[in-house]
Amino acid sequence: MKKDWLRFLKFTLFSISAGLIEIVTFTVLNEFFHLPYWVSYLTGLVLSVVWNFTLNRKFTFQSAANVPAAMFKVFLFYLVFTPASTYLEHILTTNLGWNEYLVTGINMVLNFTLEFLYQRFYVFRDSLDTAKKGE
Repeated sequence: MKKDWLRFLKFTLFSISAGLIEIVTFTVLNEFFHLPYWVSYLTGLVLSVVWNFTLNRKFTFQSAANVPAAMFKVFLFYLVFTPASTYLEHILTTNLGWNEYLVTGINMVLNFTLEFLYQRFYVFRDSLDTAKKGE
């Protein structure tokens, strides 16, 4: 139980760093380049996913699993999450007039929660703590 709490804490800290990457990317593309919301959102999301996956595989889940196979499983998650969250942002920002940053925050919280559960109980379930020290 203690190990799972420590794992969740690490995931949270790495997710915060990924969230910073996502929000900075989103802000630069949205405010300075005036790109459509979905372009800014998706670019930030992709950068944060790669960062988050890399750190969590190595340090949080300490997995020696096949990286391409694990990344493919994460890709499958985002194959569903990305269109769903993009559609949610479209409805909330365009149709209902919600603030883009509020909607991005909502999507980030949804992403954090669902991704932790997905990675812990599906992607790395059978390979937790299999990496050797120093790898």
